[in-house]
Amino acid sequence: MFAGADEYGIDVAIDERAVERLLSVRPGDVDVADRLTFARNVFIPLTTACRYTCTYCTYYDVPGEASLLSPEEVREQCRVGADAGCTEALFTFGDEPDDRYTEIHETLAEWGFDSIHEYLHRACEIALEEGLLPHSNPGDLTESQFAALRGVNASMGVMLETTADVDAHSGGRRKTPGQRLNTIRAAGRQGVPFTTGILVGIGEDWRDRAESLLAIRALHERHGHVQEVIVQNVVPNERSDFPKPDLATMRRVVAMARAALPSEVSVQVPPNLSPAADLVDCGIDDLGGVSPVTDDYINPAYEWPDLRGLEAVADAGGVPLRERLPTYARYLPDEIRPAGVEPAPEPDGHEAWIPPAVRERIAADDVHGRRLRAVARGDGPLAVRSD
Repeated sequence: MFAGADEYGIDVAIDERAVERLLSVRPGDVDVADRLTFARNVFIPLTTACRYTCTYCTYYDVPGEASLLSPEEVREQCRVGADAGCTEALFTFGDEPDDRYTEIHETLAEWGFDSIHEYLHRACEIALEEGLLPHSNPGDLTESQFAALRGVNASMGVMLETTADVDAHSGGRRKTPGQRLNTIRAAGRQGVPFTTGILVGIGEDWRDRAESLLAIRALHERHGHVQEVIVQNVVPNERSDFPKPDLATMRRVVAMARAALPSEVSVQVPPNLSPAADLVDCGIDDLGGVSPVTDDYINPAYEWPDLRGLEAVADAGGVPLRERLPTYARYLPDEIRPAGVEPAPEPDGHEAWIPPAVRERIAADDVHGRRLRAVARGDGPLAVRSD
């Protein structure tokens, strides 16, 4: 099965007939979405320390060079984002720093935190205080860690990347497909609206891509928590010479994703990395989080498009462009969910997908002139400046 699956008790079975069906899918086999959505975020790189050393990643820094934002810096970035009309505070960082990052651990201890995840909890509280909805991408987590962070997050995420055992993840400091699948499963068991995705071009083959998409589908069918799947192409950088996949490859993979996933799960491509206008007819319906005030710190050489750029993508497909919150509409509470949107079934072991602190933030909606409810209902103006 998948590398590391036995260690984590992953029992995701992939139907060979479903794989064969996906391998036959082409762009003409899927429908164009009726709209494109995006979220407006402020990107907050809490720390660049990471226990992994993936060969295609420029985000992590080695011990002695890794950064760690202070609570004051987190608050300032949240205020900048809120003032610019953002709805989402995107917290991302390398996986839990290990014993090599002594300075990171010492600094956290000086601030009164036992771990980076305990600090993330406080950072999310700061975001809520400043009128933003936290969406955290903290790497691999256990169920207990999701349980601790669930109460201060509107949604969370981690990229599966691939179920293949690829050289890009090789070495003694590696992540395994089993580990990532365990994280996605843990999020579902804890009732967290979740984002995941596949990374195209890191040594996987077409069968691997099909199996990865079907594994995501299987976990969503059990827990109902996957709100979107990102189809992201690798890009060349200073640490990697993986070539960027060509357009024909991306069109086929995106069509496979649309065919593989239930209709309620969005298919997203990052518009700063992918030729999004050429993929609208392949079934994408989301362009992800786009920031008017911060870089894409994971791919800093690739700037996000402005509003006109997003509109051009939508125009290419002849579909309207709509802003959304980091939490998709079907997971929102009754009082703010748009009319006509069917609610997601109640999450396992929880009364609601959205925790009280996030519900209260949306209900108050009074910090820096926020417009969370308008975006939630789909009746507010587009939120990315075009200047």
